Amino acid sequence: MQQSERQKEIIETALNLIDTKGIQGLTIKNLSKAIGISEPAIYRHFESKNDIVLSLLDNFKELADMLAGLMMGHQGSALEKITILIEKMTMLFKENPPLVSVIFSEEIFKNEEILKNRIVEILDTHANTIENIIKKGQEEGDVRKDIDDKTLGLMVMGSLRLMVKKWDLKGKNFDLLEASRNLIDGIGKILKAQ
Repeated sequence: MQQSERQKEIIETALNLIDTKGIQGLTIKNLSKAIGISEPAIYRHFESKNDIVLSLLDNFKELADMLAGLMMGHQGSALEKITILIEKMTMLFKENPPLVSVIFSEEIFKNEEILKNRIVEILDTHANTIENIIKKGQEEGDVRKDIDDKTLGLMVMGSLRLMVKKWDLKGKNFDLLEASRNLIDGIGKILKAQ
């Protein structure tokens, strides 16, 4: 669904509030103050705080779907595809650090069923994309077959998640792109067919 400029501004401000103040800091009152508009003006664009967060997650789901499509159409090896995926995700987080607070803090949504389900959809999309890449790599003989695609996919996703979360928690005090290159190198060694 196409978002208005004001909706995009509200979503971006909400993301920054979550990043700096946590989910508890995301209130319609704080949003209206941060943007400089009235609370009723926000309600003209979104029904509730959850509606705002859901829109934010929908944007991330669209990105996950786009990356999945990109990987399906790419003709490279499994490692090349995983490299592209990790590089794109790393750049996304480096350019939009507040996203880490939302995407990798899914526990903040566990009491909100619709938000929790959307996070699960996003995680499943990424997991399926990586597992499909690995499975195809196994079929083509590029990726080891002694570990199943789901376990290898979990290793890739978990490693990426830990790296990004560590970068976030340490105040972004190390080069995320360099760390991702090291991660890609290590993953390549783990995935390589013996």
